[in-house]
Amino acid sequence: MMEALAKSRYIRQSPRKMRLAVDAVRGQKVGNALNYLHFSPLKASAILEKTLRSAVANFMQKSEGGNVDPEGLKIKEIFVNGGPVMKRFRAASMGRAARLRKPSCHINIVVTDE
Repeated sequence: MMEALAKSRYIRQSPRKMRLAVDAVRGQKVGNALNYLHFSPLKASAILEKTLRSAVANFMQKSEGGNVDPEGLKIKEIFVNGGPVMKRFRAASMGRAARLRKPSCHINIVVTDE
């Protein structure tokens, strides 16, 4: 049994929104997950699809030319952690300043051949 890991870091989207897409594909076969992510309207799904494709490519690279069917792989582990938050200010009424929080997140995906 072999595994491969892919990470995407400092993604400019909140972890909470990213987890909506992550929870939908957790534990699925790679083919089904890629199909779901490709046609999902969420912004997070495009980033997740790219990271998942990277994990599959890493797996193929590890197997050293062995005939591996990407459709047969499974998502063993997928999770989102919070990254640093950019803090900015915007002008508000009556001379005040309103704080803007611009969160980021990190994604980890592990694929396995079961």
